[in-house]
Amino acid sequence: MSLFDLTIRNVKRNFRLYSIYLMSMIIGVIIQYTFSSLMYNKDIIDALQNRELFRTGVAIASVVIFLFIIFFILYANSFFMRQRKKEFGMYLLYGLNERQLVRMIFYETLVMGAISLVVGILLGGLLSKLFGMLLMNLMQYDQVISLSFPIGAMATAAGVILLIALIVSAQSYILVNRVQLTELFHAKQKAEKPVRVSPVMAVLAVLLIGVALFLICSGQYSAVWQDYGVFSLIATAIGIVGGTYLFFRQFAGWLLQLISRGRKYHEGNTVLWTSSLRFQIRGNTLNLTFISLFSAVIVMLLCFVTINYKVQFEAVGRNVPNSIAYESLDSATNQKIDEMIKGSDHDIHYHLKPEALVVEPVTERGIAFDNPEYYVPGLWLISQKDYNELIGLRGDKQKVELKGMEAVALSQGSDFPKRYSAGETPDFKVKAVGEKTFTIVEKKDYAYLGWATDPVLSMDKKPPVFVISDEAYGQLSGGTKKKGFEIYGLSDAKNAEELSKQVHGMVVDHNKAAYYSSFADIYSKQIESSSLLLFAAGFLALIATFALASVIYFKQLREATDERLQYAILRKMGIHNRQFRSVIRKQLLFVFLPPIVLGMLYSWTIIKYYILDSVTDFPELPGIVWSIIGVFFFIYLVFYVSSANLYYRIINQNP
Repeated sequence: MSLFDLTIRNVKRNFRLYSIYLMSMIIGVIIQYTFSSLMYNKDIIDALQNRELFRTGVAIASVVIFLFIIFFILYANSFFMRQRKKEFGMYLLYGLNERQLVRMIFYETLVMGAISLVVGILLGGLLSKLFGMLLMNLMQYDQVISLSFPIGAMATAAGVILLIALIVSAQSYILVNRVQLTELFHAKQKAEKPVRVSPVMAVLAVLLIGVALFLICSGQYSAVWQDYGVFSLIATAIGIVGGTYLFFRQFAGWLLQLISRGRKYHEGNTVLWTSSLRFQIRGNTLNLTFISLFSAVIVMLLCFVTINYKVQFEAVGRNVPNSIAYESLDSATNQKIDEMIKGSDHDIHYHLKPEALVVEPVTERGIAFDNPEYYVPGLWLISQKDYNELIGLRGDKQKVELKGMEAVALSQGSDFPKRYSAGETPDFKVKAVGEKTFTIVEKKDYAYLGWATDPVLSMDKKPPVFVISDEAYGQLSGGTKKKGFEIYGLSDAKNAEELSKQVHGMVVDHNKAAYYSSFADIYSKQIESSSLLLFAAGFLALIATFALASVIYFKQLREATDERLQYAILRKMGIHNRQFRSVIRKQLLFVFLPPIVLGMLYSWTIIKYYILDSVTDFPELPGIVWSIIGVFFFIYLVFYVSSANLYYRIINQNP
């Protein structure tokens, strides 16, 4: 009988054992094919404005997804190989050498890989259509996505399967060669030793976690972070990492020890599930610590990109509030641009022609603007009348009422907007018909003109705008340099990319230094990039969650296999199946619940105090964050129920 015939017989004879591993490979192919096929889908590519950015983003995300899949498959394979060590010992005893054994494993992986490839591509094709529609919905594009099976995506999936077969073979070769033959027969008989626990270390675990949470909850603007930022960061990191490790290594063991000393310890089935867990702490500590920390990182990443996506729609409008705005040119050019806009598919809601006084600041601009290096040089003064007229057309509640030498600084994007009370108003001197001093009554996070944009290069710099009273504007307008502007409000401004390119071309042909800003230049780039980021992060989070949950899943299945003999003895002693189910549920709950609770606790506190508190204008965001956390809990619940049922079936098999 050839090795290939032996491989086929193994797969047929042990299909139940192979099915767990096969399912892991199918899931891996589905994920890889579903995501990579988006890059080859013609309908998606045709709908995008920034195709190269999309291809680059998908390519990078595909590599990260591939690494997660490799981790997932290798961990599943380690469980699979452990269950077959006795079988491998028999093959070696009957004359097969290590190379032949590894070649047989390679053939097995190829056979299961071929099955996974066919099933994964068929299911992945359906899912790619679904996820393509989801991506278009995120980008708010009305594009029909057809069902397709791109050759490039199928070739990528086949390459992934071949690479997995090679890596699995190498892993199996190392596994077989680094142990003795007798160890293969007795591999399952090795038992973990209980960890020595200390009440002091258990209390230290709680203190470390408590200190870390206290520092996080104090907020980024608190004195401890402002004055001792580096120290606080180090203390928080030590508290989270060290506290989590000691929590599972010492606190969990101490808690189990405390339970074992209770009066009712020998009542019910408490003694069964606690004694088993005490022996598993040593082997589970690193896994549970890693799962807690990494799940926190995953949730924070997903929540951050989700918040970024939700905020982005309004943020684009805040950064670039005008459909098209540019510095006035000569009359003939302005007329040509006006005719071009009128001849487009976009209706003109309004067309304003305000002016601004160009002056030189004497006072440091940092008083009026956060991050003044992001603004073009000088200072532009807008009259209250022109400002309020545009704000009224936008429908914003940002109008101002000024008198004398009062001014409002439009510090767009400011983290610290402020309306000054009497006696706190700062003075600001400018050179305009001599030196003039304005009193800043408010630093407003608002844009009158918005960032200068380019259809290709995106955003450039912001104009430094003061709104001043009409009285002050009239006094200074006589001998001060002026700039005129053409501001258009258009219908369906987000789809005016082509019009913006044409207008921008005419503006820069006449004056390369002229101010130009268009909502469409930023909208497609920002929305497509944030949508792709959210989509990729969601994919990565889903894969990582399954990978982390599978670490617990396969670890528990491995321990269930090792404990079949003990459960068989308990069954002979009269323990019923109902009690076995109760013991298994409590034992696995103690393993599944703490890491996900700790991980979600870390992620929520960081998100709450460092992200949500900075975007209070969006009341729906906390609900979105809790929904994401709820989905994570649900996925872990599914794994918990599944592993409990499979654990029960395994212990009911003959040891």
